[in-house]
Amino acid sequence: MEIFKSAKIYDFMGKRIPFLGFSALLIIASIVLLLTKGLNYGVDFAGGTIVQVKYDKTAPIDDIRHILNKTKSYSNASITEFGSPDEIIIKLTGSSSNLSNDVGDDMHKLLDNTGKFEIRRVDMVGPKVGGELREKGIMALSLSLLVILIYVSFRFEWRFAIASILALIHDITIALGMISLFEIEVNLDILAAILTILGYSLNDTIIVFDRIREGVTTTKDKVLSSLVNNSVSKTLSRTTLTSLTTFFVVLTLFALGGEIIHGFAFTMLVGVIVGTYSSIFIAASFLVELKFSLEDFRSKEADKIRRKKEKDKLRAMYEQGTV
Repeated sequence: MEIFKSAKIYDFMGKRIPFLGFSALLIIASIVLLLTKGLNYGVDFAGGTIVQVKYDKTAPIDDIRHILNKTKSYSNASITEFGSPDEIIIKLTGSSSNLSNDVGDDMHKLLDNTGKFEIRRVDMVGPKVGGELREKGIMALSLSLLVILIYVSFRFEWRFAIASILALIHDITIALGMISLFEIEVNLDILAAILTILGYSLNDTIIVFDRIREGVTTTKDKVLSSLVNNSVSKTLSRTTLTSLTTFFVVLTLFALGGEIIHGFAFTMLVGVIVGTYSSIFIAASFLVELKFSLEDFRSKEADKIRRKKEKDKLRAMYEQGTV
């Protein structure tokens, strides 16, 4: 199935400056949001307690908030609906050292007069553990980028590696900016979504780069921007179809998956959109800006082929007993 005609070549590189400028504005806005508004760290990273409560009728949130505000240990509680009006989440971020050992029993006693309910879940994370999880999350992202840099450098060429890393940083920064803007709670699910975005975006970028490399070795085109336009245009239908399929699946999760998966689905939605955009318009533009040389690459590839032929010839001679 073709959405775009494979024979038609679109001038992506002729418009790369406006696209790079637009991306620069998005990145600057994201950084400003992260520096001023910051991220809304959840219990996983900030430490604290989560209590999930299910009522047999609509939960009296105002009454619950009033009762907890009068209790010193729970005065910083945040109460929100969890998927339906009869189910709520009570969150206490920060240090939980002043809380009793059995928060569930405390909640039963405090909320006894608010109606019939059951406590379905009590999760507690200490601030030290939360800090360690945050550090390990940052380490996971950093190591992922480093391994990607090494792999793409080995698989292609260092300019491809730098271009792919810049495109991934572009995607992650914008995704984090949107998370900050919409105050999505950052927890382990969001970290998983960010790492998934890395893999998804890199996959699309590598396919485009592979087509560019194929074009370098199979054509005699001497203008990089023309070769890039040809390569991106040929992968455009594939990239669009893959992205639309993923987008609709994630959109379904976002709309129907409930509160528990809302943050993950939102982050994935942003990642799919931004990752597709960067694979088509940004990654290859970075490659052009890094002055990738077609002649140098062709020369290196010719040397590799020549050395391989020499090795094959020596091996054949050895097997025949002539050396």
